[in-house]
Amino acid sequence: MLKSIAVAVFCAFVTSPPAAAQNLAERLGYQATDKLLIVNGDDVGMCHTANLATIDALERGLMRSATILVPCPWFLEIANYAKANPEKDFGVHLCQTSEWQTYRWGPVASRNEVPGLIDPEGYFWHETPQVYAKATPEEAYQEARAQVRKALAAGVDVTHLDSHMGVLQYRPDYLEQYLRLAVEFDLPVRMASQATFEKNGQSGWREKFAAKGILFTDDFIFDIEYKGAQDVKPVWMRRLTQLKPGVTELFIHAGSPTDELKAVTGSWAVRSAEHDTFTTDADLKAQLERDHVKLIGYRPIRELQRKLRKTRDGK
Repeated sequence: MLKSIAVAVFCAFVTSPPAAAQNLAERLGYQATDKLLIVNGDDVGMCHTANLATIDALERGLMRSATILVPCPWFLEIANYAKANPEKDFGVHLCQTSEWQTYRWGPVASRNEVPGLIDPEGYFWHETPQVYAKATPEEAYQEARAQVRKALAAGVDVTHLDSHMGVLQYRPDYLEQYLRLAVEFDLPVRMASQATFEKNGQSGWREKFAAKGILFTDDFIFDIEYKGAQDVKPVWMRRLTQLKPGVTELFIHAGSPTDELKAVTGSWAVRSAEHDTFTTDADLKAQLERDHVKLIGYRPIRELQRKLRKTRDGK
């Protein structure tokens, strides 16, 4: 998933008026001034290389959560790893598109249930606008729901949701399905900042999700652009000096320079550089330590959300 597409993912947590002054870090038991960071790995399950690189980043690096592309051919490998390593945080990268030219995938749901999501070649459409032109929000919901259920059935203890290529996040009618899924499975989600919503004429969505008891991070970094793989480390070294108090999420696509990944995507070099920067680079690790940045995953956010829901329901 290219950086230009990622603008669709979201931030900032608000709930009832008494809690509105608190950032998510405080609600998780930290100080208001603490800086917490979630490094999330996107596109896990897409291919074998992505799985191996993500596992490496989770076990040796700064990554603390990842989101799985359930319809992809290598889903079972990462699902088995998640089941065998329940302490690792895995969400579902809700998917209604298949962007690569020769490496494709299609729906998890029954094909007669989501015909609008299927292109003439029998796969998902390549791009988000094609989904909007050919499918319906209900079809997108049914497919996303099938993906979450498949992950759960495979033994993945799903910790959060986000949206591949932003299908569930660009349009209000699709955002409604995103909210519907978050409530149905009682899971936190990515959300965009108030500024992003207002820029797109969609203010009020943070409050809508919060009113349903859905949690999400105080900030989300999506505006990262590289001129090439050589830019990955310096760009992140600069950007991570600007972290705000509260919980911030960023995402990377971990990869390695294998023949497999090179055959799938032209972004293989950037993906490999992202893996190296967030897994083995001593400078970035030292910088985060100097800045007293605390690394977390989505599990504590999910547990807080479910605890608050039980309290509200009187259970």
